Amino acid sequence: MSAVPREEVSYRRMRPTDLGVVADLEKSLYAFPWSLGNFRDSVQAGYDCWVACHGDQVIGYAILMVALDEAHLLNIAVASGWQRRGIGRAFLDYILGVAREAKCEIVYLEVRPSNLAARQMYREAGFQQIAIRPSYYPARGGREDALFLGITL
Repeated sequence: MSAVPREEVSYRRMRPTDLGVVADLEKSLYAFPWSLGNFRDSVQAGYDCWVACHGDQVIGYAILMVALDEAHLLNIAVASGWQRRGIGRAFLDYILGVAREAKCEIVYLEVRPSNLAARQMYREAGFQQIAIRPSYYPARGGREDALFLGITL
């Protein structure tokens, strides 16, 4: 597939009116999704909450928690019909830019070892594995570890 030109995808801060769409998108992507309340709490806490849009359609979202000179990418996703077009990587680059503007020196995140596409995207963006968080994620039949990654900005 060819990449969607960046000018067709825009980014803006998440609005309270986006929360239902974002939560529904999350449910469509993950077996153990964040709840509507998780997204609402993130917005209300003042985290950097963003959406990626194609026209008026929300096709992705990201939640970045900034604290002093560090940031933690808590969640980033692109709708399944928009994946494998370079949109996730462009959105990740945009969010890393948000962290740079906030004067962050490093960005951390967790990723499931089983999420091979995300792991490849993060590796290509320059993230390095720092540690493993045992039994971090809920999973069918038990728990799944998380790979704890970081990138210096």
